[in-house]
This record gives sequence, C-alpha cells and structure tokens, in this order.
Amino acid sequence: MKVMVLVKASSDSEAGVMPSEELLTAMGQYNEELVKAGVMLAGEGLHPSSKGVRVRFSGTNRTVIDGPFTETKELIAGFWLWQVQSMAEAIEWIKRSPFQEGEIELRPIFEAEDFGEAFTPELREQEERLRAETEKFKS
Repeated sequence: MKVMVLVKASSDSEAGVMPSEELLTAMGQYNEELVKAGVMLAGEGLHPSSKGVRVRFSGTNRTVIDGPFTETKELIAGFWLWQVQSMAEAIEWIKRSPFQEGEIELRPIFEAEDFGEAFTPELREQEERLRAETEKFKS
C-alpha cells in the first residue's frame, strides 16, 4: 500500500526557520534507511505558506488567496510518499524518525480497487497510460 506521510507545520517552519545541520544530517540518514528498505518513493520539504497560494472554487469562479495562512495546525511543512505492506509498518517507520516535536499524519492513498465498479476498464486504461506518461518526465 502507498501512504502519504504529512509533516505538519510549526510556528518555526512557518517563520522560515531552517532546520539545524544536526537535524538535516539525521533526516538524511533516516531517508537513506527508507530508500534502502524500498519504502520511500518521494519526499520533500515545503516553503512556508507565505510563499504559497490557495485557489478557492465556487461553481465556475476561481479565487486566488495569497499566503500566509493563519491556522498553522492545518498547514503542511513537508511530505513523504511511502510504499509499505501495512499502516502498522508505516507507523513503525515514522516512530523511528528523528523528529523531537510536532505531529505527523499518515494517510493511505486510494488504490484502483478502492473505487469499485465506477472505475471502469476504460478509466483504468487511461490511468495506466497517464502513469506511464508521467514516468517519462522523471529524472
């Protein structure tokens, strides 16, 4: 199963405070373990919300809202995409992370079979084709 691991923002991450060399080193080592175990598919840190925007949809109207956004508890500072056997395995991996403070959210990613009959053979073919196309752009 694939799991999205969401690193929640903090007042420091929203203020643009960069992690220490010690934490960057520990995170690098942790990421090495994830990669060697075949767990980590992707992972990135995000700039503070002051550099981002939100787009609100209401019918055909689109409204762009510039950051920063005030509710830090709702913001994300980074993410991983993991391939694991179970949520229990993902939990064991995140417990080993070098984080000392904050909160991490783990959420399973939908698989094709989760959509049932609504995900027709034609839609499955389209999904497979699009995934193959996106692979061409990875470097």
